[in-house]
Amino acid sequence: MDDIKIGEILLPGEESEQERREHKVRRRFWPTFRRAARQIPFSRDLVAAYYCAVDPATPTRTRGILLAALGYFVLPLDFVPDVLAMIGFSDDIAVLTAAFAAISGQIKERHYQKADEVMRDSVDS
Repeated sequence: MDDIKIGEILLPGEESEQERREHKVRRRFWPTFRRAARQIPFSRDLVAAYYCAVDPATPTRTRGILLAALGYFVLPLDFVPDVLAMIGFSDDIAVLTAAFAAISGQIKERHYQKADEVMRDSVDS
């Protein structure tokens, strides 16, 4: 996967595109995350990114980039099938890493606190 493809994936998009992505991300994020949690080395950041993306206080451009990256993460079909052990999420990781670099510092402590709470609750259940 080259930088041009990642750049295209991470385009924030128009408001209607962001709404469509948000709906898809809200519906598919948690089932996809549960499958990927052991394979993604930055699960806490991923969950915090989810909360940042769905937070209305997050700037539009940041929301758009995160929703694009999370939308790619929840796609059932992508460049490298997610069912392949250990390498299946490598393309998702590349897209998410680029997104995190593009929105540097926009994921706030409150998003991480919510991520910690949800992840702690999922371990306890």
